[in-house]
Amino acid sequence: MPDIASLEQDPAYDVTWPWTSGEPLVPGLTCVFRVRNEARNLPWVLPPVLDAVQHVLLVDNGSDDGTSDVARAVAEQHGAADRLTVLDYPHRVARAGGEHLATPATSVHSLTHFYNWCFSHVRTTYSMKWDGDMVLTPEGSGILRDLSWQLQATRAIVAIPRHPLTVVDESTGWLDLSLRFLEPWVYPMGPDTTFVKAFDWELREQPAGVERIVLQQGLVVEVKWLDADEYAHWRRDGVDFTNTRLYRKLREFEVDEAIRNGDPEALGGLVKVTAPEGVHIIDHVSRDWLWRQPRPLVQHSLPTSLKHRASKEHVRP
Repeated sequence: MPDIASLEQDPAYDVTWPWTSGEPLVPGLTCVFRVRNEARNLPWVLPPVLDAVQHVLLVDNGSDDGTSDVARAVAEQHGAADRLTVLDYPHRVARAGGEHLATPATSVHSLTHFYNWCFSHVRTTYSMKWDGDMVLTPEGSGILRDLSWQLQATRAIVAIPRHPLTVVDESTGWLDLSLRFLEPWVYPMGPDTTFVKAFDWELREQPAGVERIVLQQGLVVEVKWLDADEYAHWRRDGVDFTNTRLYRKLREFEVDEAIRNGDPEALGGLVKVTAPEGVHIIDHVSRDWLWRQPRPLVQHSLPTSLKHRASKEHVRP
């Protein structure tokens, strides 16, 4: 019997955890990607992650841009094809917010069920939730590589700040250093760290008294492409973010709008970075620019209204 049977009674997408099926967990860290149409980002995202962890599990949720093929090709080129597993999850997953709230937690369309199904395929003692647009710096890759083994003697949760980079063109980008977007990414595997349903999204349970490790700034760049208009549905649907509980999403939307309107300086908190000739802006920021900045990273001032909203940010536990 599965641990979580899908509401739609599709046994291929029931959830069975390894500790109930008798499959042993081995020491190590598995990075779990849940992706859709991330082929553009993966050549930057995958290599440093493959350097940092023992295994990568990539779950493709209906991509039509060749995401899975790109992932396999990148892993092959990196000499790590044997450490990549690619799975397909063909069901449409409800968006965070109202759609998620209206979807039963055990439905194959629920974020909660989707996450539990993905992580039920992990066979190492630790797992890392990672997004298809997050690029580790070489320093970040090295720290995670060392940490993945040090964690084996304890049970700890690891949170990592990430810094959004809006790519304007191959040589120009705007880096947002105004806020600390902090979220737990690394967890021990076990029955007390599965996913449950919350109002707006899924939440991963945390064992009582678990140690929390917070890594330093400058280890992760979150890539946003200006030419992709990643916030088009927000504009089309007329979403009102005035009273949002999650300031981070509002901030991302406002940064995108300010850059499109040609006035990012007025928003505050953004740093324009220009790459040397022949170097892509993502490579420059992640491999050189961030490394050279003094710590702590400069926290540029925000307008008063934004400071007020930022103080109310809802931080995912």
